[in-house]
Amino acid sequence: MTPGDPAALAVAIVGPAHPFKGGVAVHTTELAHQLTATGHRVDLISWTRMYPSLLYPGEQQVDPARPETPPFPGTRRPLAWNRPDSWLRVGRSVAGQDLLILVHVVPQIIPANLAMIAALPRDERRPKVVVLAHNVLPHEPKPGDEALVRRLFAAADAVLVHTPQQASLARSLGAGLVRQAALPPHLPGGDPVHRDAYAGPARLLALGLVRPYKGITDLIAALAEVPGPTLTVAGEAWGEAGEQVAAAARAPGVAGRVTIRPGYVPAEELATLLADHDVLALTYRTATASQNALLAHKHGLPVLATAVGSFPGDIRDGVDGSLVPPRDHEALVAALRALADPDQLARLRAGVEEPDLSGPWANYLAAIETLAAMDLPPKERSSVTLRDRARGMLAGLRPRLDLSAADLPEWVTPTDILGITSQAQDARDVVRDLGLPRRGDRESGWAALGGLAAVLRVKDDGHRSAIIVDRSGPRSPFATWATAIGFAPVEIDADEELDVDPGSIDVLTRLHPRDCDAAELGDLFGQATWALKPGGLLITTIALGPASAKGTLGPADVRGVLAHADNAGLRLVGDLDGELTARMRRAARGARDPDAAYGLARLTWRRR
Repeated sequence: MTPGDPAALAVAIVGPAHPFKGGVAVHTTELAHQLTATGHRVDLISWTRMYPSLLYPGEQQVDPARPETPPFPGTRRPLAWNRPDSWLRVGRSVAGQDLLILVHVVPQIIPANLAMIAALPRDERRPKVVVLAHNVLPHEPKPGDEALVRRLFAAADAVLVHTPQQASLARSLGAGLVRQAALPPHLPGGDPVHRDAYAGPARLLALGLVRPYKGITDLIAALAEVPGPTLTVAGEAWGEAGEQVAAAARAPGVAGRVTIRPGYVPAEELATLLADHDVLALTYRTATASQNALLAHKHGLPVLATAVGSFPGDIRDGVDGSLVPPRDHEALVAALRALADPDQLARLRAGVEEPDLSGPWANYLAAIETLAAMDLPPKERSSVTLRDRARGMLAGLRPRLDLSAADLPEWVTPTDILGITSQAQDARDVVRDLGLPRRGDRESGWAALGGLAAVLRVKDDGHRSAIIVDRSGPRSPFATWATAIGFAPVEIDADEELDVDPGSIDVLTRLHPRDCDAAELGDLFGQATWALKPGGLLITTIALGPASAKGTLGPADVRGVLAHADNAGLRLVGDLDGELTARMRRAARGARDPDAAYGLARLTWRRR
């Protein structure tokens, strides 16, 4: 596309840009450059004052003379947080544009964005409104955040996010049309610089704003158990997070090995700082999308990261970095011990490749151009069939069994491991004593009984009104038993589309699935975060076994599944901790066939 091309778009981008600091401001500025280079006409609109100082404990802007990225020519900065009239003027000023992109970072800015949308003309001059959501909800959410985000998504035509988990979360908060495109690289710091020869212990670097969700205290606690490696924490502290990190650095075992470099790191100092270290540490507790793994790879550093946000897609575990579950102390200690081995570290460094800095931008711009070309708003959902069917069944249903949570033994828990046959037989005995219909084999009965316990203990209001969708298939007795005690579960096939309104069901079950691998579980997590109400339950089973057995997951796979679920906004009901791995190992030792499944895990998650 060339300037003047009739297919070129007139695009207004509203969001933080230079001289605001941080990755979002750099991305906004680079997006304007990239759209312009493609031939589109761009009006970049930013802020003079974005937050009250109470909401941002630090300097909000970099030195204008030291930009992190080339400023976009003609950037306008009319917006101020304390001038609602500026919000309305900007909304009126973008009339006639093809596309209005509102950069969403924190809920505090949503009132301004809503005012801009309200000020748009209601005729053919109204641009299509796309919310570019870096974080659908903040890493540390506060009361009222969800309500604000719902209002913003209801007012917009479409939402663009950067990960599948964020797409599911956006749908659960009412976004009508959601598109996902990987966050393209916008790496500050210039080219790599010469690295001096070094033969000492591994030098780790934690880079960026110091906040609790970054998990730096988790990293320091693990470092205390691994002699040798050192850590530099370089970045501006957010609130009390800096004091917490400083206190952790004084703890026994790490004294003298943790260096704190306070304050924002200017872009021109990044290359030298990275050259003085061996590993970039990104041990986040939660994440959405981040550029830091790509930044490390550009400068030749492997990455130690948790399996959250975009990191699993950026890092090849065991090749150019190490991935561990978030807040998993033992796994983090093991990864640090591996990095303390010079041969292991050298192997990871050799696996680092130069990241692709252009291809992702082509895909990203294509996603924006596609949204601009679509007929918006999207069609309304034509069906709430599951809710209607459940209510209709409840109206004429009388339970055949009077069963409550108190009737179930305490050892029947929402989350458990089936490792020996006698446990399945015990579950069958309970089913017989309760008078539940005899259906299915012992293993499927064990799985369904725990699912029933989860529903009764967590989601039953005494009127059996919970809306339950069961995707377990004919082998599971769960739906039959739920019906027998007064619920009205809706049964659908595992491959049938889940056609419900976002946030409309209470329980989603998939018990005793065949060959359920990590990818299928990932899809199921996405469905759950979209379809479940806040506090709703996802109940599923996974087969446990060696890596060579089809359809089974080993200990490392299960830890990854737990991390994936947590990142998708699903919290495990019941604490397995190390008992999960211990039981799997005991079952493995007792398995005659080394390729056979040697256990079954029933896992129940609650949607945040």
